[in-house]
Amino acid sequence: MKQVLASFEHLQIQTQRLLLRPLRSSDAADLFAIRSDPRAMRYWSSSAWTDISVAKKRITEAEEDMRGTENLCFGLERLSDHRMIGTAELFDIDAPCRRSDIGYSLLVEAWGNGYMGEALHALIDLGFQVLNLNRIEADIDPRNKPSRRCLERLGFKQEGYLRERWIVNDEVCDSAVYGLILSDWNVRPVVNKSPFNEKS
Repeated sequence: MKQVLASFEHLQIQTQRLLLRPLRSSDAADLFAIRSDPRAMRYWSSSAWTDISVAKKRITEAEEDMRGTENLCFGLERLSDHRMIGTAELFDIDAPCRRSDIGYSLLVEAWGNGYMGEALHALIDLGFQVLNLNRIEADIDPRNKPSRRCLERLGFKQEGYLRERWIVNDEVCDSAVYGLILSDWNVRPVVNKSPFNEKS
């Protein structure tokens, strides 16, 4: 079994343009900027945040989670200016079943530069190669075309469609369920192994 980590709190990954590292209290303003923007939260299963105290609480929760091995939340720090521009998570990690959910968010001003594809590629590699996962799942709003394209470029396949699963601000929304398994990740075409220049 590959997962021999006692906790996630010291994990970090550097990619070409990003540092994936644990959230910290100084990220509150940046996290609030992401999650308070209705454009970034348009297809989430919860409303846009309206108070920075919610960001501070989320960071405290993430810090606590990172002391264990069931929920991993990275802040995405852009190396060029050291700004935290997004988050990427593996959560509800089920070690016996070797599976996890994946989630992510990105500052609107950073959209269209391939940052999320770059971050998720690194996070998925961590999940499969270090944490011994066999399966990673994503649940997205089917109307979120950029998110869907990002997942599909990484090799995820749509496996289910759940009608009227969420009600956010009185709007009823469907869910598309995507899955990626280790054997598919290991044999993916070379073109999908480095999605850093893709638009996502």
